[in-house]
Amino acid sequence: MDISVIVPLYNEEESLPELYAWIERVMKEHGFTYEVIFVNDGSTDKSWQVIEQLSSKSDNVKGIKFRRNYGKSPALYCGFKEAQGNVVITMDADLQDSPDEIPGLYKMITEDGYDLVSGYKQKRYDPLSKTIPTKLFNATARKISGIHNLHDFNCGLKAYRRDVVKNIEVYGEMHRYIPYLAKNAGFDKIGEKVVHHQARKYGKSKFGLNRFFNGYLDLITLWFLSNFGKKPMHVFGFLGTLMFVIGFVSALIIGVDKLWCLSQGIPQRLVTDSPYFYIALTMMMIGTQLFLAGFIGDLVSRSSQNRNDYQIEKTIKCGE
Repeated sequence: MDISVIVPLYNEEESLPELYAWIERVMKEHGFTYEVIFVNDGSTDKSWQVIEQLSSKSDNVKGIKFRRNYGKSPALYCGFKEAQGNVVITMDADLQDSPDEIPGLYKMITEDGYDLVSGYKQKRYDPLSKTIPTKLFNATARKISGIHNLHDFNCGLKAYRRDVVKNIEVYGEMHRYIPYLAKNAGFDKIGEKVVHHQARKYGKSKFGLNRFFNGYLDLITLWFLSNFGKKPMHVFGFLGTLMFVIGFVSALIIGVDKLWCLSQGIPQRLVTDSPYFYIALTMMMIGTQLFLAGFIGDLVSRSSQNRNDYQIEKTIKCGE
């Protein structure tokens, strides 16, 4: 099969028939073999009934129904598990992503050799309250991830080589950072394609401003896990040791200064009257706690069943 199209959705009953008809037309025009996987993320409208109707009319339609709303990342995870196409394409169900982009995305994967291609909605039809935070968010994501050629990490329209979606785990709200997840899994041929962005035709956006705050927290989590997930002692142990040494040296200087003043008969206030003594003591305590946190984290990491999970692309056996 050439293409699997995964469409996560929540309360999009009006747009589904039009979206599928559009996808079907594009696929037939280019002679692709395909499947469309609709992942119904706990919709409260008639979205599932529409999916059932589409499935009854076409063998190319598959459906996954969640009992409740879990979010976009779980929807993509389940869609990735079911996908059978050599190229996997994700798009939103609100008709803001154009299926006419599918052939170009497919070509970049199959002919240009990309592992992942992310859409870039250069001209957006969103309010400033959404576009300005999006630009700040993407600038931060580029800096931390090291993927400097992407302008829009969170664009729903993406294309993947099949191996990519089978070797990454999308969880929580990490769908915003799939390119970063792919890079950490060893798929570093990541490209971008300028795509057409359409104004929403039906309903309203399901995302609020809180997604930007949550997105930054997820980015920090992903950065830490990718760099120190298997070696937490390297960061916590280093910071803890550094703080402890600074605190200890500071306390030592305060003590030596007190002894020198006493030996010279110079009046000096009590060590415990100095705020620097308590700052030094606090640094030593925090340093000890950070070191212990790293030590415990290392023990947990070494006990994990996934501690030796590595991305192996190919193997050669004897006699081959």
